[in-house]
Order: sequence, then structure tokens, then C-alpha cells
Amino acid sequence: AGKSALAMSSPAESGLVDLAKKQNPVVGYFDPLSLAEQQFWGQSTDATIGFLRQAEIKHGRVAMAAFVGYWVQSNWHFPWAQTMAGDPFPSIDLSPEQQWDACPINARFQIITVIGLLEVWDEYGGGNDNPHYMKGRQPGKYPSFAQFRDTVHFVFDLYDPFNFNKKMSEEKKAERLLMEVNNGRLAMIGIFSFLVADKIPGAVPALADIATPYDGNVMVPFGADFSLSQSTIVGTLSFIGILCAANAGAANGRDELELESSESSSESSESS
Repeated sequence: AGKSALAMSSPAESGLVDLAKKQNPVVGYFDPLSLAEQQFWGQSTDATIGFLRQAEIKHGRVAMAAFVGYWVQSNWHFPWAQTMAGDPFPSIDLSPEQQWDACPINARFQIITVIGLLEVWDEYGGGNDNPHYMKGRQPGKYPSFAQFRDTVHFVFDLYDPFNFNKKMSEEKKAERLLMEVNNGRLAMIGIFSFLVADKIPGAVPALADIATPYDGNVMVPFGADFSLSQSTIVGTLSFIGILCAANAGAANGRDELELESSESSSESSESS
């Protein structure tokens, strides 16, 4: 669906076709909403494709972590205390959704705050000269914490913190990225299957025997502490904060593009 391979107007668009065939030769290129042809925030289709690919890879990684986390915390939890007061982690007798609700609200705020800070670090390229992912940075390539380590506090990088893959060839990295995207897509289906099975009994027959009914709202992370309207306000403010960071990153990418265009025009004028 969408444009045919022959109608692709940019290398980034054409690359999507080759990428889709490598990821799934049976389905191939599938873009029923023609998203690859759009120009988000008034930027180019290449920038839009960078945004979409970054979003898919990021959501896939989160889904893989969530899927594995669901299995782990359904059967095991840390043996030490969760709080300074000595309170234990929520019991494995609870479903993962119920465990989240049972966590102290300050703990949940800390988790969401850290996630927000990681988003900001990504949007600004790690504080270095890394281009934005809408401006040429490889989608899914999370920036190093090198500058943070050098100026604030030691922290491991998210990717390959011990440099085990330092000598890996670019071809091998590309191959593993394809595998990661496919696994991420499957994990997104998997984690939502768990959530739906818990929320709507019988909705996923294959999980009916292991599902734990949940009467809360998985889309309202603070629903156990606030009313729906209050929780919606908290969630909205958190979303606005992350959205502002994303828009700031997009604006930064646009400024870089305008600066390069201006410098290119100046060089052309000088040469003529």
C-alpha cells in the first residue's frame, strides 16, 4: 500500500522498501496510511521517516522489556525491601498491573521521571554534536552518556556498556537491527495480549488459563491513587512535558537544517 517502489521520491523512502523486504519478504512494504509521504511539523519526508522509524524501534524495545518484565514479576520479585521503611515489593500473587498500583506513588513518579529524562537526553543527542534522528542520526541509536559521565556522574551507556560489540561489523549491526525490529513488533502484540486478557476475560483464549482479572485501567497509571479526572491531569502534564522535549528536538533539527542551507547558500554566493 502507499507509493510503489518506483514512485518513491527520496533515498529514505526507497530504502523503506528494501528494509521491509528484508524484515518480512512475505508482507513486504506496507504503508496503508501513506505515513512515509507525510511531512510532520513542516519538515521533509526524510525527517518524517526518521521520526517514524525511531518511534517504532523505541516502542519495540519498550514492549520487549515489558513482555519479559511481565513474565518475571508474575513469578518472582526482589527479596530485599522496596522502601526505606522496610516495605517489601508487591506480592507475586498480584498481577503485574496490580503490582504497579500497589507500588508507592513516589516510586512510580520516580520511574516516569527517569523515563522522561532519558527521552530528553535522546532528543538532544546526548548533549554532543550528534544530529537529531529527524536530521540524519541513525534511527534507534541512543546517544552515549559520555558527556554526563565526564561532567556530572558515572553512568553506563544503555547500549553495549562494556563495549562487547565494539568490533562488530556494520553489516552484522544492520542484520541485528532487523531482528530487533521484528522482535519488537512481536513483543508489542504480546504485551497487549497480556493486558487485554487480564482486562477482558476470555478476549484472548490462549491466555485464558493464566490471565488474572484486573478491574483497573491500564491506560491510567495513577488511577489507583487519584480519580480519573485527577489522574488524567497528571498524565496530561507528563505527556505535555515529553511532547515539549520532542518538539524542542524537532525544532533543533529544523534549525540545523536552516543553518546548513544558509551556509550552503553563502558558499555558493562566494564561489560565484
